[in-house]
Amino acid sequence: MTTPDPRPAGTSGSDTHRTASGLSGPPTGATGPTTGATTGATGPATGATGPTTVTGPTTVTGPTTVTGPVKRPGRAIGRTLALALLIFLTVVLVLFVMFNTQTVDISLVFTDVQAPLVLALLIAAGLGGLLVALAGAVVRARRRSR
Repeated sequence: MTTPDPRPAGTSGSDTHRTASGLSGPPTGATGPTTGATTGATGPATGATGPTTVTGPTTVTGPTTVTGPVKRPGRAIGRTLALALLIFLTVVLVLFVMFNTQTVDISLVFTDVQAPLVLALLIAAGLGGLLVALAGAVVRARRRSR
């Protein structure tokens, strides 16, 4: 003989194990109603609430709690992409240095200097970057003052 399911229609999961001999009840220490005659279980009967001691097999299903940090795949992809970009830029920079080793004459306002082409290009790029940063700072300062 099996007992009817006391849960409302449409709910999924099971917090008890039904056997041919009857309803085993909720797990030890759980609170909740037990319905029908029970065989092999001790505790409150129909509609009562309180702790129930279960002597038969029970199956408890439901959501499980995950402990620890949740890993996000987006972060791993971002780190991998950043590492690949760093390696690519390092290879390009090394090739740039290797192919621009010849010495060039640089004419300054008051003097002429000789330097490797790579050094002249890196200094020019650095000065250009400083000018762009300075121009950006000026534009931001004007926007704040308005």
